[in-house]
This record gives sequence, C-alpha cells and structure tokens, in this order.
Amino acid sequence: MSAPGTGASGPAPRRRGRPSRTESTAGPGARERILAAARTEFAERGYDKASIRGIARAAGVDPALVHHYFGTKEQVFGAAIEVTFEPALHLPDVLAQGTEGVGERFARYFIGIWENPATRAPLLAVIRSAVTHETAAKVLRGFVLRRMLERVAAELAVPEPRLRAELAAAQLVGVAMLRYVVQVEPLASADPEDIVRMVAPTLQRYLAEA
Repeated sequence: MSAPGTGASGPAPRRRGRPSRTESTAGPGARERILAAARTEFAERGYDKASIRGIARAAGVDPALVHHYFGTKEQVFGAAIEVTFEPALHLPDVLAQGTEGVGERFARYFIGIWENPATRAPLLAVIRSAVTHETAAKVLRGFVLRRMLERVAAELAVPEPRLRAELAAAQLVGVAMLRYVVQVEPLASADPEDIVRMVAPTLQRYLAEA
C-alpha cells in the first residue's frame, strides 16, 4: 500500500513557484549569502561554468530559493553586479563638488575602489566573466550604461556629456584591466598616487573642458 501523500508511481511532483517553508529554512540573510556565493562562483568558475546549483550549494540554500529571489543565472549575475558596483554609484557625488580638480577626484575615487581588497575581488569576478562570455558582457554593459554613466553624464556641464562620460570610463577601465586583471608591468606595481597624477589631466579634459 502506498504511503500517504504518494501515488502508485511514487511521490507527487514538486510544485513550481514560491519555495516552501522547508526550502526557505535558510532564514534571515539568505539573499545576501546567495549574492556573496554568486560573486565567488563567478570569480572562480566564470560565467559559463557557474551554475544555480553551485551558487545554492555555496550559500547553503535550496536552488529553488535562488530562483525565487533572482530568477535565471543571468539575473543572478545582474544582481551580483549591482552589489559589486554599488561604491561606483557614488561617482556623481564626486562630480557634483565642482569642475576644479574633478579629474583628480574621479581618478582617485576609482583607483581607491580597485585598491581596496574587499571591493577589488568582486570587481575582478565581474570583469573576468564579462570578457569571456557575451551574456555576462551584455549584462555588464547594460548596468554600466544605465546605472552609472548616465548618472555621471547628467552632472557634466559640457558638450556631448554622454560621450565624455564614456571616454572617461574607458580610460579608467583600461587602467584597471592592465593593472589588476592582466597585471602588466610597470603599471601593475606602480604607486596608485602616480597613476592618479598621470591620468587626472586627461579625465579633467573629458569631464570639464568645453
């Protein structure tokens, strides 16, 4: 005789949708743990090899909970990017202080984020995923353009502010790629203040000169 709650062919299929209380027993902080696990998985395995199951296992939750909070792997990656780039979303505050010295402030702020080990690791995860997988690159482009560069451009009182914001970002992302990702010498071991000093005039021209 079948056990209660089962049919002749075995247990009833699990329902889709919101995870059950049993699946959600991870408790408070589960969402944050999932994001932290996602950043680690994308950093260590890349976008291609990272999986919802691997992220769930690292976070100590059921894969259904990852789907419940974030949906697809692409959406998990997008959420991880948002958290990773949160410090950079304050760049408009740096620009709002006025045009004098804005290039130096912009460079120092950006380099400071990369020099901090706590923020550098997740940034490396995002960049490495984006350069090896088009889906990851698409998510990163959308986030950077929509959430960061448009906010920067809105603060610029110069012609073609969007183009100038993108040129400034290209300058700094190039520095980050060569220094922190590819680790080309002597840039990789240069003093951060020397980098700021050399890059600042170019950023000043992009961001402030008509």
